[in-house]
Order: sequence, then structure tokens, then C-alpha cells
Amino acid sequence: MYHSSGNYEAFVRPRKPAGADRKSAYIIGSGLAALSAAAFLVRDAYVDGSRIHIIEKDPVLGGACDGWHYDGLGYVMRGGREMDDHFECMWDLYRSVPSIENEGMSVLDEYYYLNKDDPNFSLMRATMDRGKDGRTDRKFALSDKAQLEIMKLFFTPDEDLYDKTIEDVFSDEVLHSNFWLYWRTMFAFENWHSALEMKIYIRRYIHHIDGLPDFTALRFTKYNQYESMILPLQGYLEAHGVDIITETKVTDVRFSIAGDRKKASSITVLGKDGEKTICLSDDDLLFITPGGCVENSTLGSQDSPAPYNPALSEGGGWDLWKRIAAQSDDFGHPEKFCSDPEKTSWMSATVTLTDDRVVPYIERITKRSPYTGKVVTGGIVTARDSSWLLSWTFNRQPQFRAQQKNELVGWIYGLFPFTEGDYIRKPMRDCTGKEIASEWLYHIGVPECDIPELAEHSCITIPCMMPYITAFFMPRSAGDRPYVVPSGTVNFAFIGQFAETERDTIFTTEYSIRTAMEAVYTLMDVDRGVPEVWGSMYDVRDLLNAAVSLRDGKKLTEMDLGLKEKLAMKEALRRIEGSDIEKLLLKYGAV
Repeated sequence: MYHSSGNYEAFVRPRKPAGADRKSAYIIGSGLAALSAAAFLVRDAYVDGSRIHIIEKDPVLGGACDGWHYDGLGYVMRGGREMDDHFECMWDLYRSVPSIENEGMSVLDEYYYLNKDDPNFSLMRATMDRGKDGRTDRKFALSDKAQLEIMKLFFTPDEDLYDKTIEDVFSDEVLHSNFWLYWRTMFAFENWHSALEMKIYIRRYIHHIDGLPDFTALRFTKYNQYESMILPLQGYLEAHGVDIITETKVTDVRFSIAGDRKKASSITVLGKDGEKTICLSDDDLLFITPGGCVENSTLGSQDSPAPYNPALSEGGGWDLWKRIAAQSDDFGHPEKFCSDPEKTSWMSATVTLTDDRVVPYIERITKRSPYTGKVVTGGIVTARDSSWLLSWTFNRQPQFRAQQKNELVGWIYGLFPFTEGDYIRKPMRDCTGKEIASEWLYHIGVPECDIPELAEHSCITIPCMMPYITAFFMPRSAGDRPYVVPSGTVNFAFIGQFAETERDTIFTTEYSIRTAMEAVYTLMDVDRGVPEVWGSMYDVRDLLNAAVSLRDGKKLTEMDLGLKEKLAMKEALRRIEGSDIEKLLLKYGAV
């Protein structure tokens, strides 16, 4: 496997790999990484679909990319997905996946024109004082000291950040700024999360720094992620005869390890017909999704809270990874990610508005009608003075194809589910759907006398507790995540959010699809490059634009420097006077 850039080979159809007709594949799980691996096996490795077996423990595919209606409960979306133009592997895949709504179009075509015709941007990123303008004013509000801390992190070697937290590298100068408000609510970072992951994120999205305050950086799907992403991909795989096995879990994987040679030798599966062991040859490829960010997720209802259940049990993704990791140090260290659930959990809730009585409060904040089918909030709106750090969004409506015309479906999440609310005086994790709706209505400015009525009769709210939703953000060091294809591997690979690949960011659709593409291309020796991670961190134009944006438009020459530094800057500017370097600095407002 190798990486490529540019379009010289981006549109080339790979040649059929040697031995493709002998290959079979077993894929554990059916999240986006697993389904993508199956698609790359079909499209680029020419493996017959009937020889590809997806094994899923649940009755429905999609993993964390969910979105469906539960009978007697209501609509549920555990989370949402934010995307950008430079998800190179994702768009490489979805250019080949037919739309399930628009004949003759791919999912990429559909997505591109949706966002071109209705560009995303937010008119109110944050509120305070119960729905009033949060006065972020598209500013980062970073002091010179804070800017230098961010720049220092950008240039810090990975090994110097192993097992360090964000609080180890950022002072209150950063952590009390608008920048951190934008960042942690958009990406779900907590102060105790990994400084290394924070650095990788900053580098990866340096070209989007100026789009953080108003979400112009983001693109969204038309519907929820399950209907917009999973269903078309599932249809593509079914059309190619891929064997999809549901309600069956893989309980164990055994490896034959001799020196540096590592081979997956068997998998044990438990299904409707009982337990059986499948022996694997060198030509039987195995794709493993270790861990699971939505494992132990629980749902509540309008009148009951979602139980907090962090105790891991046998047969889950974490248990399987622990069994695998015990066989080789090259298979990662799951305990680094799943041992402190109070640091990896937050809650979400899906709210369905059944009439228009709450709509005026939404429109007052978003400055848009949610009934147009176009962008509404443009991303999350954060109640910056909420003790739960409550954020909410209404994406384009309808969010579900089966949604009734009078219904609006939105999403709420609280980054601090263990703290007491401001209107509902108890932790979010102990709240019913009705109580979470009440806290949300309070923060969007509904008069207190109207909150009980609207929470009960205008909102159907389904809470969801996720104890491991940000497990991948826990501080880590080298080797804690297994490489996509570990050294000496014969017939298996790790895919998904807990596999290790360079420069890309976890908690994204792109990461899932990238690891799948690298896994297939490596094991099948596909003669085509995997698109490299977008290189904006190496582009001086993006770096200059980000530096000036972080300073809220102020020139770099206006920094509060000591006399020695001021003289050095003055001399440097004198040396480049009249050059193309000076022109570049002037163009981006750096001087």
C-alpha cells in the first residue's frame, strides 16, 4: 500500500490483484469502516461479493452511524457527522455508490450539489442568558500567550505528547477563550483528553480555522447519517452479493504467531444456531473493528432516563479487543481507552417537535425557518452558560424520509452529563426525555410558565447515554492502538476508530473509511494509491490564514513582543522587502 496525491491515478481503475479469485473475507461489525472494507474489496480488489461475509451482532447495520424510528418510542439519532471537502477516501468511495433517491447520481453527486446549492453556515453559534446572543461575534478571543500555546502544540513532536492531557499543554488563556468553546463543543473534546489528539486535529484542519466560528467549514448530509450514508452503501453491497449476517457476534479470534509472522487462525461466532468456530487459511482475510464508541449505549424515553451502564460484559467489542490484545503487544492496549467511563461519556437526546409552538424560539436564535428544507442552525448552537454545556441542532428537515410534515427532528447533547442542570436541578444522566427537553427549552428562552406544557405535549424526547463515546480521545502513547496492518501480518487488519494510521483524525467518517481502504489495499496488494491526508498543514497559505484568523484579523506584527523580538522581526521584514515572501504576507494580512 502506498499513498498518492493529485488526480493522475485518482480515477484509474486498479488491475485485478493476483489471487483475488481465491480470497474470502470475514468482517467483524457493520459500522462504516466495515461496510467500506467490503466495498473496497468488491470495487478495487475484485473479490466476489458472495465470498465476503459481514458479521454483525445487531439486527441493523451501521454501528455508530444510526438514525431510525423505534416503535412506541420515537426517532433516535445518537449522534451526527460533520464532514468537509477533503475527506479524500470518503469521496473516493461514495463516487461509486449510487444514490437511493436520485437515479443516475452517486452519493457524492447528491452530497456535492446539496451543499453547493445550500451552503452551510451558522447565524448564531452560541447563546447565553436564555437564548440571547452569546456575543462570540465570530471572534476567537485568544491572547498572545494563548496563541503561542496553540502554535507550540502545533510544532511539538508526537512523542513529547504521549499520555499528556490538554490541560498539560494549555493554560486558562486558551481554556477560557471562545476558541475552546468552539472547539470542545464541535469535536466533543474535554480538558482531560489527549493533547496528542488535539495536536493532530489542529494540524489536520488548519485550513478550516477561519470557518470554526460560523461553521462555514462544514458540510452535512441531507438526512440522518443512517439513511444518507449507510443505506446506500448497504444497497451497493447487496447488489454485489455480499453476505450480510446479522444477530451474530464474534466472541473470540485466535492467532498463530511465530516470530514476526502473525496469522488469524480462527474466529468463534455465536448466532441463532449456537456457537461455532471458523478456521481461517492464508487466503481468508479478517477485518477487525476493535473497541466500540457506542458500546453499552442505552436509551430512555419521554418518561424514563437512559440508564448509565458502564460495566463491560463478555461478547462486546471491548471484550473482543481485550482477548485479541492478550495475544500480542502489537494488537494494542484497550484498557487505555475503556477504563474510566466517566471521562469518556456524554449524553445526547433526539427531540421531535409535534407542533409549531416551540418554533418561534428556534427562529429567534437561528434567524431561519426550519420548514424550508434548507440549513437551519448550520451546526450546533451552544448555550455557553449551561452547566451541562448543552448544545443543540436542527439540520435540514426532514431528517428522516418517513417524517411527517408537521414534525421537526432535532438533536441535543450535553458534554457534562454528571453535573446538575440550571432549570432541572439534577444531572442530565438522571433525567427523563421530558426533563432534558425542559432544560433545553429553558436555555432557548421559553418562558418558565410554558416549559412544562411544551416539554410534555410539543416535544417527544428520547435520551441516550453513551459511556464510551469519546474513548478514543483518552491520553495515549505509541502502541496503544494497533496499526491497521501490524508488522508480519498475513491475513488480517484492524479498521475503524481504534486502529492507527498516520496524520488523520479519529471520530470522523473519513478515519473509518481511510483505515478500511488502507487495510484492503495492503492485504490485497491493490495497485493504486490511497489518497493521502489533505496536506494543508504543509501549505504556507493555510498557515498564514490560520495564524491571522486566530488573532481575529490582527497582523502578526501587532503581537506584544519584547524589545529583542521586535528588533528581530523588524530586521526580518527588512530582508524580505520587495520579495514574493513579503507579497504573500501582505496578501494574507500577516503584516
